[in-house]
Amino acid sequence: VQVVESGGGLVQPGGSLTLSCAASGFRVEHYAMGWFRRGPGKERAGVLCISARDDRDGNRYYAESVKGRFTVSRDNVKKTAYLQMNSLKPEDTAVYYCAAEFSLRPCTNDSEAYDYWGQGTQVTVSS
Repeated sequence: VQVVESGGGLVQPGGSLTLSCAASGFRVEHYAMGWFRRGPGKERAGVLCISARDDRDGNRYYAESVKGRFTVSRDNVKKTAYLQMNSLKPEDTAVYYCAAEFSLRPCTNDSEAYDYWGQGTQVTVSS
């Protein structure tokens, strides 16, 4: 079982990045996918997630600061989830983690609910 994030890097304020989360070793269509982040000196926190039944439940936002700027999508054929981040701000600087929860219910920001985690990818927003 693996969950691997990619796509992080250095970006200027106002810029965009797309993070990818590649899953293997499990049936991703039965899993909700969550994105979390840990900023400098902060606790890890939920950003947003997408349910296994994204056609029914859509995206769920847990960080108010990213509404209107971040979206999550998934491609079950490619076994990959994506986090599209627009209008990035310095306060978005963090290590971003992808996680998978075996559930067909609406996704959650409770990190304890997630079964598999990636190692994280660094996103730095700075001029």
